[in-house]
Amino acid sequence: MTTLILASASPRRKELLEQIGVHFSSLAVDIDESVRSGELPAVYVERLACEKAQAGFDRSDNSDALVLGSDTSVVIDDRILGKPSSEDEAVAMLMSLSGKEHQVMTAIAVVGSGIKASQVVTTQVKFNVLDEKTCRQYWATGEPADKAGAYGIQGLGAVFVKSLSGSYTGVVGLPLTETAALLQKHGITIWHR
Repeated sequence: MTTLILASASPRRKELLEQIGVHFSSLAVDIDESVRSGELPAVYVERLACEKAQAGFDRSDNSDALVLGSDTSVVIDDRILGKPSSEDEAVAMLMSLSGKEHQVMTAIAVVGSGIKASQVVTTQVKFNVLDEKTCRQYWATGEPADKAGAYGIQGLGAVFVKSLSGSYTGVVGLPLTETAALLQKHGITIWHR
C-alpha cells in the first residue's frame, strides 16, 4: 500500500483529507512563494503546488511515498492576493473584492517515484458589497491574517460570499473531487475509517 504524505502544515487541508477518509502523515515544507515576473496566476499556483510536493518528497525518508502538495491563491483582475501583512493591506484586499467576482485558484500536485502530476481548479466567487468598518471588524477577529485574499470562506468570512460557482472545498484549500481522483489514480484509497 502506498503511503501518502501531505506537504503542508495547514489544518484546513488536513481536515479535508480526513473528511474523505485518507490515511496520511503531514510534513511542513518551506519554499520561496514569490511570484516570478510575468507569471500568470494559474501557472504560479501550479508551480507552487509542484514545488511543495517535490520538497516533501525530497525530505521524506520513504522513496515509495506519494507526496501531495497544494497551493491556493485569490485572484482579481489577474492580480494575485496573498496573505495580508497588515490590517491596512487586509482591508485594501477585501475592499478590492467588494461587490465583485473573483477567482480562487487551487492547484494540487502529487510527486512520487516516477510520478509527477498536477491540476489547477478555479472557482468563481462573488462578494457582497463591503464597507471599511466591516473589513476592520473582521480583521479584529484574527481570521484573515493567515488567509489568501484576507478571508476564510469556511469561517467568519462566509458572510461576505454572495455566490460561488465551482469547488467550495477548492476555496477552502483542497478541491476534494479532483484530489480524490488524483490520489486514487496513483494508488491511494479513500474512505478508510
